[in-house]
Amino acid sequence: MEGDSVTLNTDTQIREDDYIMWKFGAEKALIGKMKKKKQIFAIYDDAPDGRFKDRLKLDDQTGSLTITNTRTEHTGVYKLEISGLKLTSEIFNVSVYARLPVPVIISNSSNCSSSNCSLVCSSVLNVRDVTLSWYKGISVLSSISVCDLSISLSLRLEVEYQDKNTYSCVLNNPISNQTTHLDINTLCHTCAAPDTQSPSVPPVSVSLIVLISAAVVSLMIVVAVVVIFCICRKCRKTVQTCEEDRNNAASCQQKRRKMKSKKEAVYANLPKK
Repeated sequence: MEGDSVTLNTDTQIREDDYIMWKFGAEKALIGKMKKKKQIFAIYDDAPDGRFKDRLKLDDQTGSLTITNTRTEHTGVYKLEISGLKLTSEIFNVSVYARLPVPVIISNSSNCSSSNCSLVCSSVLNVRDVTLSWYKGISVLSSISVCDLSISLSLRLEVEYQDKNTYSCVLNNPISNQTTHLDINTLCHTCAAPDTQSPSVPPVSVSLIVLISAAVVSLMIVVAVVVIFCICRKCRKTVQTCEEDRNNAASCQQKRRKMKSKKEAVYANLPKK
C-alpha cells in the first residue's frame, strides 16, 4: 500500500566476488549495484522522473533492495542479476495500491415510493483494481469492478422501509477494503401521503384570497352605486321632459283660443250685404 516499505530479498548466498545489479521496468534501468570484494555500493535514484529519489536502500551484506515510502508509480517489474561463478537472475513483480476512500451511501429521493427505499453507494477513485459491492449480512448482493484509474463507481440498492437486515457497502482491492454500514432509519423516509380530509392552505394563499375577495366586493359596490345613479338621472330627465311637454301643449292651446277670438272679431266687423 502507498506509504509502506517493501524489501526485495535475494534468495541466494552472496559471495565476495559476486556482482549484484538491480534493474527496473521494461527499459531495465539500473537503480542499484554492489560488489562486496571491491566495496562497491551504489544507488541510482536520480532518474529523470524522480520516482526513486531518496527511497532506495541496498543491504551491503545480503544485497537486498528496500523501497521506502512507496507510491503507485513504483509498481512494476524489478530484476536482480547476480554475476559470479554463473549468471543468475530473479524477477520481482511489485504492485503498489493507493489507499481506498470510504464509500458514501445516499438516498435516491427521486425514486421515492410507498414501500421501497432507493439507495446509491458511490466512491470517487484514483486507484486501480477495485471492486464496489453491496452486502446483505455476509452475502454479496451486487458488485462492480474497474481496472482503470480516475473513475467514479456507483451501485444501487432497494430495500423495504421495514427491513431489519444488515446492509453494508464495501470498496476493496487485493490488499485492503473500506466499509460503510447502512442506517435505514436515517437515510430512508417514507413518502408523505396527501391529506385528503383537510388539505392545508399556506398562509400566503389565505391572505391572497382575502385581498381578492375584498377587492371584488368593493368593485361590486362601486358598480351598484354607478348603476343606481344612472337610473335616477334618467328618471329625472324623463319627468322633466314630460312636464315640459305638458306646459308646451297648454301654451299652444291658449294661443289657438286667442287666434280664434281674433278671427271671430274680424268677421263680426265686416259689412253685411
